[in-house]
Amino acid sequence: MILEMGRLKDDFLRDDESDSSDSDVSMSDSSDSDSDDNDFDQYDSDSNDGILDAEPSSSVNVPGGSQEGLPLNEDDEEDEVVKAIIRSREQHSDHPPDIKLDDFIIDISFHPVKNLIALASMSGDVLLYKYDNAATELVSTLELHMKACRDIEFSEDGKTLFSTAKDKSIMLTDVETEKLCRLYENSHEEPIYTMTVIDENQFATGDDSGTVKLWDLRQKGDTPLFSLKEMEDYVSAMVTTSEKKYLACASGDGSLTTLNMPARKMHVQSEEYEQELTCLGLFKSESKLLAGSSKGRMYVFNWGEFGLHSDEFPSLTKKSMNCMVPITENIVVTAGEDGILRATNVFPYRHLGVVGQHSMSVEATDVSNNGSLIASTSHDNDVKFWNVEYFETLNNTDSRKGNGKKLSKYNLPSSKVNNASDFFSDLC
Repeated sequence: MILEMGRLKDDFLRDDESDSSDSDVSMSDSSDSDSDDNDFDQYDSDSNDGILDAEPSSSVNVPGGSQEGLPLNEDDEEDEVVKAIIRSREQHSDHPPDIKLDDFIIDISFHPVKNLIALASMSGDVLLYKYDNAATELVSTLELHMKACRDIEFSEDGKTLFSTAKDKSIMLTDVETEKLCRLYENSHEEPIYTMTVIDENQFATGDDSGTVKLWDLRQKGDTPLFSLKEMEDYVSAMVTTSEKKYLACASGDGSLTTLNMPARKMHVQSEEYEQELTCLGLFKSESKLLAGSSKGRMYVFNWGEFGLHSDEFPSLTKKSMNCMVPITENIVVTAGEDGILRATNVFPYRHLGVVGQHSMSVEATDVSNNGSLIASTSHDNDVKFWNVEYFETLNNTDSRKGNGKKLSKYNLPSSKVNNASDFFSDLC
């Protein structure tokens, strides 16, 4: 049967040869090279070259198959395979189509109310796209910064867009009128790396040198509430809880530094880890803080106890974990250098599988206002969407067997790659 499929694939490649220049690069979990797990991961539904992308058309003959009650001959078996492939692709889209761009996108942010997503570009512009499951449409291009726009965030009500860039400026833009509301020019001595909106009045920024500044919109001028430099390398991520007492900051120096915001001073700094801390997320009703690293390891801290981690999870790939997004109180989706978005159940620790894939390193992720979609951006200049509604009803007592490595390669419903077992089940 596999030999027959190989011949079919060659036939489809010849039929679709004229479209090959528009195809995406097929992405499987190349960082884990066990061949017994990858037999059918190459059939990426995003790729026009892949066998699973074959659709009925005037150039592809899809016969009706065998007559009922008669045995299948060799040609009929091929027909059944083709029809199974087509059936596997004839599903109603449950997520927006990809956004393909010419410019590299550094950060993305979903609007908290509308079906709107903001994209921060290398050129300094911010692109606003509206989306639904049928299409994405460019609404506006905001020409804001002179250098690469590194971080964008919407205010809690979605009326204001915060943006910061390598040009050291912070801009607040009215989303409705697209007019500049406020400008903090030369707000840092070094380029700003990250930013987080704390509430309707306060936000924080961290720069390439390890300096963190807290800002209050009620205060006139461009002077921060306070500024602290306790880290020796760039501030990679910042997060706080609804209590708004502590601001946890991850750094390239391998430390987790926590600021007491009401007291305007440092609270505690962790030991320095052997790898950069790159991303942060809150779980278990904000009682647990998860930190990702440049070597793929994850560290768990009890909120309020930031001096030393309480647990740690091993790396699957030994490659950098660039970003993470909490999906439920227990499930996190992580992504990084290998281009794969993976889901992990943190409490208890268990790998769930592949949420989606890019052909190159993933740099940013975000979750939509209703929690049904994840968006991710990569060095391939594409922004992709993944429907993750199934996590709300995911049965974590799934009887699927295998170690963490094998489970990490299992493609979840949002992935655009078919599992071998799912493919053959359609032939039964």
